[in-house]
Amino acid sequence: MAKASKETTFLVSSAGTGFFYTNRKNKKKLKGDKKASLKKYDPIARKKVLFEEKKLSPLKKKYVSGAEDAAKAAPKAEPKKVPAAAKA
Repeated sequence: MAKASKETTFLVSSAGTGFFYTNRKNKKKLKGDKKASLKKYDPIARKKVLFEEKKLSPLKKKYVSGAEDAAKAAPKAEPKKVPAAAKA
């Protein structure tokens, strides 16, 4: 018996706090169905607010990985300046 294809959806807070719940929907049963909206608890706003089904915006990268990270983290070494009197 094959598994039903399910899709992960995100319920995003309408309070604008950025908090979200995840939900799994059966694509075959709910084909053409309206987007879900539920009243649930938002711990950041500390009250019940409307959560609507939306796509999450891509997360911004907080750091760069790999060789670029090492290059940015290491300070550029400047050559030491020697006074003209010390050269002679």
